[in-house]
Amino acid sequence: MNELTARRCFVSGRVQGVFFRATTAGRARELGLGGYAINLPDGRVEVLAVGEAQAVDTLAQWLWQGPVMSEVSAVECQSVTEVDEKYRRGKFFTG
Repeated sequence: MNELTARRCFVSGRVQGVFFRATTAGRARELGLGGYAINLPDGRVEVLAVGEAQAVDTLAQWLWQGPVMSEVSAVECQSVTEVDEKYRRGKFFTG
């Protein structure tokens, strides 16, 4: 496996109540990524993606699309240097 990359993204728009977290988790698992997708109190979804750089990039681009019922208005991503070991092992959670 190549060196791991981690990126935290904040997705804005109509992204809660439209299966955004579940669909993101499914896509992340298809890509072999660890991390999480959680709803934030301000209406955004926070996504942490950990894995091979190309797969992380693919998920970050997919976040602009999201599931059919979503309407994404912004995706802001930042690199993360330290992540919990459970995410490094390819576990992807929703909360």
